[in-house]
Amino acid sequence: QVQVVESGGGLVQAGGSLRLSCTTSERSFTTHAMGWFRQAPGKEREFVGGLGPITGAAYNSDFVKGRFTISGDVAKNMVYLQMNSLEPGDTAVYYCASSNNLGVYNTTTQYDYWGQGTQVTVSS
Repeated sequence: QVQVVESGGGLVQAGGSLRLSCTTSERSFTTHAMGWFRQAPGKEREFVGGLGPITGAAYNSDFVKGRFTISGDVAKNMVYLQMNSLEPGDTAVYYCASSNNLGVYNTTTQYDYWGQGTQVTVSS
């Protein structure tokens, strides 16, 4: 059973930065696409971005707008979501997910294993 574990959430003021980390057991982002999603209270889970062996890094252009960067460390088997210029609207639980696909997709149904989520709160 593939396990996905996120870390790095917390409370930050508007304009600040956070880096989320994600690791998976038994697989790597070099062989399986990884995605980052977020879910705010009362809203659906939405795609933030992802990293995959074919597409590289991909982002949700609706709100990322150059503020977020996804990268991977092969040696550590980690995927990072660096978030800068955070806004109160970025407040959500952030989830990392692993897909059986090679490409990065922006829908939750394309991901097979999910982490427990990490809370990000941005205060104004």
